[in-house]
Amino acid sequence: MYKKILAIFSLLSVILYSGFSFGGSHNWDEVLAEAKKEGKVNWFQWYLVDAFAEFIKPFEEEYGIDVVITQGKHTVNIDKAVAEMGRSKGDIDVLSLGFDKIPDLDMPGMFIKLSDELPKDKRTTNLAGVDAKDYAYAWWGNQSGFAYDPEKVDESKLPQSPEEIAQFWEANPGKFGFNYENGGSGPSFFQNVLRVMGTADFTSGDSSPEKIAKLKPGIDFFNKYADKYIITAGNADSIQRISDKEIWMAPAWEDHLAGLQKRGEVRKEIKMYIPSMGMNGGGNGVAIPKNAPNPHAALVFANWLLSAETQTGFNRDFGAAPLHPEADDSSALISNAQRAYRQNWASNPFSKDLADHFIEEVMMNR
Repeated sequence: MYKKILAIFSLLSVILYSGFSFGGSHNWDEVLAEAKKEGKVNWFQWYLVDAFAEFIKPFEEEYGIDVVITQGKHTVNIDKAVAEMGRSKGDIDVLSLGFDKIPDLDMPGMFIKLSDELPKDKRTTNLAGVDAKDYAYAWWGNQSGFAYDPEKVDESKLPQSPEEIAQFWEANPGKFGFNYENGGSGPSFFQNVLRVMGTADFTSGDSSPEKIAKLKPGIDFFNKYADKYIITAGNADSIQRISDKEIWMAPAWEDHLAGLQKRGEVRKEIKMYIPSMGMNGGGNGVAIPKNAPNPHAALVFANWLLSAETQTGFNRDFGAAPLHPEADDSSALISNAQRAYRQNWASNPFSKDLADHFIEEVMMNR
């Protein structure tokens, strides 16, 4: 979707912004001074806007910089950043974007190289199999796994593989649910079952009928046990059904479950784990357009978002997986040991073809 627009603005972007620099990490005191003069940051963000408005108040008080959070759909915010490439000054200071969107964007043409501008620190530029090459750093980590009711499920016998999941289904029919749309927790589940049971290469986004055919063992697995599990309406519905004790286990996102628990919307007793077969993780990055209207303030805010202290706060208040190695993750729902089971999402077009095939061959046959 973005490539045609990017092609139009690519040359103009190079002409306008070649060699552009905000000041460099070697001159951070000057960056701070200019940031306070600018006094404002326009942060384009698409979720938890009200909660973040409260969370960032300490930043505003410390630096005297107002953060204006502009809420819009994820793709709409990115489209705006692309459309503004040819302008000498845009509207976006700081852009949040999913790491899955980065391969489709002209990162060097659109954004500054953060490693050239920020103070040296331990930051993550590679996430979920995508390397942003220092044009974006990861500030928000999420992880899918299985949420479960410890009152109903023996924690010493949590299913770890498709075979053990089948055993759970047989012993507890109708007590495991997952979604195939309206959120990625269910798709993470069925994608990983298809991965471990079949022989398709999930490290490549290449797709073909022959490659899709290699998913057959996993497709047969879901069809064989179709009467043992239920289909939910989405991520939130899955967790709510566990909270209501209708079902006992379902795929979920760590940050989503933690947020619902902290707001008192679901039972705090619900726990979560990553099965050893693997579940997908991901996260969101922060990037600064080359034509940011308040570039120095944007750098100071980005630096704050990425700090160990702020990452600890995201884990404590939202359940996000910390992405700074020195952050405290003691409030996480998932143990560090289990994070070794994290998997990357399959790339397109294979990922889309896989999902379409699953819906056609499994969901449409129920």
